[in-house]
Amino acid sequence: MNESQAVDCFAALAHEVRLNIFRQLITSGSAGVSAGAIGEAVGAAPSKVSFHVSALERAGLASSERVSRQIIYRIDFNQVAGLLSYVLKDCCGNDPQVLSCCGIALCCRPDE
Repeated sequence: MNESQAVDCFAALAHEVRLNIFRQLITSGSAGVSAGAIGEAVGAAPSKVSFHVSALERAGLASSERVSRQIIYRIDFNQVAGLLSYVLKDCCGNDPQVLSCCGIALCCRPDE
């Protein structure tokens, strides 16, 4: 991940509804979840969910797939890992103190 991609990801997450949707997508795992189910979980109409998920998709954090009459949204775990790696490795320089405060064991640093 480069700086421009990281900025796009953070910009997409810089909204309360999108951040809640992002968290819901993470908990749904690779199975994904429909706009209606996301809306119920975050208290938003499905059309509003679709609008906000599109911002996450543009940043590469989410994807969508039509399944019958529904659109299923999924988190892109590789992109999320890339963002976390960018922050911890590139910005924090793999500093052991930073990694430990983030709950990351030294044996599991992003560069290993």
